[in-house]
Amino acid sequence: MDKVQKKPVQIVETVLRDAHQSLFATRMTTEEMLPIIDKMDKIGYRSVECWGGATFDSCLRFLHEDPWDRLRALKKGFKNTKLQMLFRGQNILGYNHYADDVVEYFVEKSVANGIDIIRIFDCLNDLRNLETAVKACKKEGAEAQIALSYTLGDAYTLEYWMDIAKRIEDMGADSICIKDMAGLLTPYPGYELVKALKSATKLPIDIHTHYTSGCASMTLMKCIEAGADIVDCAISPLALGTSQPATEVMVETLRGTPYDTGLDVKQLTEIAKYFTPIREKYIENGLLSPKLLGVNINTLRYQVPGGMLSNLLKQLTEAHKADLLDEVLEEVARVRDDFGQPPLVTPSSQIVGTQAVMNVLMKSRYKMVPKESHKLVHGEFGQSVRPVNPEVQKMILKGEEPITCRPADLIPPQLPKYEEEIAPWKQQDEDVLSYALFPQVALDFFKYRQAQKTGMDISKADTASKAYPV
Repeated sequence: MDKVQKKPVQIVETVLRDAHQSLFATRMTTEEMLPIIDKMDKIGYRSVECWGGATFDSCLRFLHEDPWDRLRALKKGFKNTKLQMLFRGQNILGYNHYADDVVEYFVEKSVANGIDIIRIFDCLNDLRNLETAVKACKKEGAEAQIALSYTLGDAYTLEYWMDIAKRIEDMGADSICIKDMAGLLTPYPGYELVKALKSATKLPIDIHTHYTSGCASMTLMKCIEAGADIVDCAISPLALGTSQPATEVMVETLRGTPYDTGLDVKQLTEIAKYFTPIREKYIENGLLSPKLLGVNINTLRYQVPGGMLSNLLKQLTEAHKADLLDEVLEEVARVRDDFGQPPLVTPSSQIVGTQAVMNVLMKSRYKMVPKESHKLVHGEFGQSVRPVNPEVQKMILKGEEPITCRPADLIPPQLPKYEEEIAPWKQQDEDVLSYALFPQVALDFFKYRQAQKTGMDISKADTASKAYPV
């Protein structure tokens, strides 16, 4: 171990967001979260990641919940711990770019309802797509952390990461996260990466990785030795597999070293006891597949993040084609190269994954092209680090010219239109944002909410109740 001065490492706990998003499709309910909050609040985490990512969509679509109510309930319970969310830059929490006025308002309301730290990322690492969110975050007094979507490829050199880190610091961000959503960062490259970032910027460095490839705990250790300030972990019942390294294990490993977190393993054990039966529940109901709990070294070959892997498996299972998973994963790598080597993270992971599934099921490449694939190739999500395959681009765009400006520059203000459309159903300011991100899903939820308040039979509420599977 390098000789270092005492440098306690801070822990971000992911159990209330990324852990269950990666393991069982973001289905943990607010009711399951609230009883343990008081104990979690006494641990001393740097922050608890509890909102954003896919939680917003899942609350509305599957759980009969208002995500804003969840955030307010969590804030009421966490009196001493900062709350953190994941924010997809100009995509916010959706899958398309939004106008700047929507981005700014969403940041304003997120902070007003309880968020302290916003982790902002872009699926292409196109910093133009982060500028509005970072400025809004700073305006509202929250901490702006920019997350770099880590991936492999000949374009992603140490010089690339160092240069982009300097640009992030110049943007006014408060910290940098290496977002290794697929578990691609192995220990020694991780060490080199953190050393390089530390030489390029004075900002604190946070490491977020997944256990999918089996390397995550070792990678965190080497990154800590290289100077990483913060690491993301999940309490053990919801750790490993496609989730994060286990919080208690990392705390115990660092105990007595210069990196000692100062957290109490006995207290963490109480947290683990609470989440153990929750884990068992999701195994029993089939949402937590044993296939997602093991080590898959092929992750390093296919570069598929945990959430994407679980969704691909779910898609294929529903189509009665689960046996084609390996073939789809191989096609994912080919589609990614065709689309300019984008990091595979929401929404690019869904776009590349869905295109790969279609290519395999249709037994013909790009015979069927979803509109999202067209948008990515057209440049509507930003600029990829490598050019799109010209032949594929020509096939998909059919003569259209790709755009080269910041995509949001082409989007006029949207809030007035959304406010007008949602007026009959609006019960709180935040409803317009729910509707902006997921119009039909939010409208179905609003109708369900109204039916609940009036005691109306849900089947008579003119709502797509099928959107809420039990």
